[in-house]
Amino acid sequence: MTDALFIEKSWRSPSASRFWVLLVLATVIATSGVIADSTATVIGAMIVAPLMTPILGIALATVLGDRSALLRSIAYVVAGAAVVVGLAYFIGTIGLELTDYTTNSQVAGRISPRLIDLLAALATGTVGAFALTRRDISDTLPGVAIAISLVPPLAVVGLLLQVGRYGDAGQALLLFGTNVAAIIATGTLVLRLYRVREVAKASGQVTGGLGRRTVALITAMLVVVFIPLMIGSFKVAVDQIVQRDVTPIAQSWADTAGWQVSNVQVVNGVITVTALGPPPEVEVDTLRTEINKAGWQYNDLVIRLVVGGIRVCPAPGTTCRLPDANELLPSR
Repeated sequence: MTDALFIEKSWRSPSASRFWVLLVLATVIATSGVIADSTATVIGAMIVAPLMTPILGIALATVLGDRSALLRSIAYVVAGAAVVVGLAYFIGTIGLELTDYTTNSQVAGRISPRLIDLLAALATGTVGAFALTRRDISDTLPGVAIAISLVPPLAVVGLLLQVGRYGDAGQALLLFGTNVAAIIATGTLVLRLYRVREVAKASGQVTGGLGRRTVALITAMLVVVFIPLMIGSFKVAVDQIVQRDVTPIAQSWADTAGWQVSNVQVVNGVITVTALGPPPEVEVDTLRTEINKAGWQYNDLVIRLVVGGIRVCPAPGTTCRLPDANELLPSR
């Protein structure tokens, strides 16, 4: 376990060089997947990403009372997170059209963390630590890497910082912190239940003490992330209510002008409506007025107009027409 989880000090060592190379490659893959809004690419980055190693290393060092390994593992997690954010920020500035990512599903899914995310992270951390103690289920580790979200939210942080969405970047960072805290907490618990500390003593490995302060610190980390996640869960519920009420209003507004609404999204209270249609542009103030009448006057509204819209030209005919609502949905 120590060989697998404790990364060596020297950056030239096999474990350290492997960590940094994989982390940089995972960051490039994750950032590219987020920008392209590609779920498959982001999943690939999750499998490659090595951040799970030092995080579980913190749990193991805590159980063994190994202060040196604990500080080293914490340093790798902090430095690794900083590298991911910085590299994603840089990628967002080169050769790419600047955008606020308001309709990007990869971003939207990582800027509204909820209590359910903490529950999933606790279960994932438990599986990860359990797989370390049982060789017969070690093949589940790729699944653990996919289930836990470490590098993608950090990539989202870097991209959102680059376009000035600091509040949403903080929410993505909260998701990362939630996953880290959950892995450390459940990893420590599982390793204690499997008596890893006793095995280390029996094998002659020097172990320090597991004091109350350490247990209190781990508990405090969970409490710290629990409160904002509870608030986040409430905000997500409100967003869903707003989206349910605003969608028919937006569709009626667009139909009046011969336009069509392709997407209505509410994230952190911001309503984003994407509409397609022929010139002239539809009157946007009307939608703002109707949404205010519905009681959502304190929600910001972003309207994305695609003038000209989309036309469908079925084969083998020679005429084109406006698509219906189902034809505007993205294909799977």
